Amino acid sequence: MRDFRVTALAAITRMTILALLVACDRAPAPPVVTEASAWCAALPRPANAALESVDVGSDWYTVYRVEPGVFAIVEPRQFQEAISYLIVGTTRALLFDTGIGLVPLRPTVERLTTLPVTVLNSHTHFDHVGANAEFSDILAMDTPFTRANEQGRPHADLAGEVDATSFCGAPPPGTDTAAFRARPFTVTRRIADGDSIVLGDRTLVVRAAPGHTPDALVLHDPAHGLLWTGDSYYDSTLWLFSPGTDLAAYERSIERMVALVPTLRRLLPAHNTATAEPARLTAVLEAVRTMRAGGGERTPEGAGRERVRVGDVTFMIAK
Repeated sequence: MRDFRVTALAAITRMTILALLVACDRAPAPPVVTEASAWCAALPRPANAALESVDVGSDWYTVYRVEPGVFAIVEPRQFQEAISYLIVGTTRALLFDTGIGLVPLRPTVERLTTLPVTVLNSHTHFDHVGANAEFSDILAMDTPFTRANEQGRPHADLAGEVDATSFCGAPPPGTDTAAFRARPFTVTRRIADGDSIVLGDRTLVVRAAPGHTPDALVLHDPAHGLLWTGDSYYDSTLWLFSPGTDLAAYERSIERMVALVPTLRRLLPAHNTATAEPARLTAVLEAVRTMRAGGGERTPEGAGRERVRVGDVTFMIAK
C-alpha cells in the first residue's frame, strides 16, 4: 500500500478529474501530476528491482526470487501493491497470502512449483485472501474475526479498491470490476501460535501477532533467518485504524518480533517491497511506544483518522 494511500486521496483525485471535465469547455488546462501518477512512475520499487525477476507469463503478477525456494508474487498495478509468497520445500510448498483476487493466482503458482500447495494467510483482510478459493488446503487461526472473513465480502464493501484511481493504467483485461468481491473460502485446519509447518527440508513456525487484526500472524524460518511480517510491518505508512485493530496488542507483538531481530537476516513484508531490514522492527517498537504515549507529529486524515509520524516511522490510526 503506497504511503499516500488514504481515502482522502481518492476523493481528491475524483474532484480533480471532475474539475478538469468541467473546465474542458474553457481554455485548455496544463497537465496535472497526481500522487497516483507519481506512484505508478516509481514502479518497480528499487528494493524489488534489485531482486532476481522470474518470468511466469503474467501481465498482472510480477514474481521475484527473494531467496532459494522463496518467491515474492507482487501485484504492483493495484494500489495495495499486495505481495504473496510461495515458499518451496522438498515435499510441499506454502503460499503465504493470496493477494487481492482480481486475477487467478493458481496458474502463476503452478508455473513455480509442481508440489502440493498449502495456503496460510498473514491475516484475513480481503487483500490477503483474494485467491484462497482457488486452493483446497487452507490453514487459519481460530478467531471470530477469521471465521467472519471466511464468508467473503460483497462488492459494496470493496468497490473503492477497483475504481479508476486504484490502478496503474487499466484494470486487468477481462476483469469485471463491477462484480469484484471477496470470495468465501473453506479452512481445512486450524492453527495456533507456535505451530510448525514442515515442507520437507524447511520448517516454518507460526507466531501469533495480533494488533493489526485479531488473527494477524508472522511466519518465522529460524534456520534461514527469515520473518514474513504480513501487515505488522512494511516499508510505508503502517495502517492501524481498521475495525479489530488493537494498538496495545500491536505493541506487544512488535516486542516479540524485536526479540527475534538478532537471529534474522531479512524481513519479507506483505506490501510494497519484498525485502526489508530486521532493524526496522526496533524502530517501529520505539515509534509505537511514543505514539501510544501521545507523542509524534499528528495530522488529521479524513473522518476519524490521523497520521502520526515518529522519526522515520509513520502510522495511520483511528482518532
